[in-house]
Amino acid sequence: MKTSTAYKLLGLLFGAGFGFVLAAANLHEYDTIHNMLRLEEFDVFLLMGAAIGTSLPLLWWLEKRNAKTALAGTLTLSRSKPTRQHVAGGALFGVGWAVSGTCPAPALVMLVSGAGLAIITIIGLFVGLNLRDRQVAKLAGATTAADGEHRTLARTS
Repeated sequence: MKTSTAYKLLGLLFGAGFGFVLAAANLHEYDTIHNMLRLEEFDVFLLMGAAIGTSLPLLWWLEKRNAKTALAGTLTLSRSKPTRQHVAGGALFGVGWAVSGTCPAPALVMLVSGAGLAIITIIGLFVGLNLRDRQVAKLAGATTAADGEHRTLARTS
């Protein structure tokens, strides 16, 4: 899909705004995440709850109205039943989150804020994505990625 410069600029602005929100909430700070995971601070849980509480009814309403998106046509949300792969992936993500004290978006905010060690986390993210792509490619007879995206996989014979 070809996108115009205006869409790319809009994406950059929204991404920068999201990064600003993450930085303002100190989500790029290891101690913030560590204290949340130790159940000593609940600010991050409240922030995530507010995001879900805002987006869930809004997305439901937009889907019911057959809202059109800027790039992909009609808004259709993916739904899938949790499987063993979801649990294993969630556990692996949680371990990585606990060890590094960050997840993908805040890792970029960490790097921009001057925390040079964030590059190790970012490299780990790309290694993990590469390993996941290799694992999906090795699945014999698989037709979907089992990642909630409902993507059809091309068979490699």
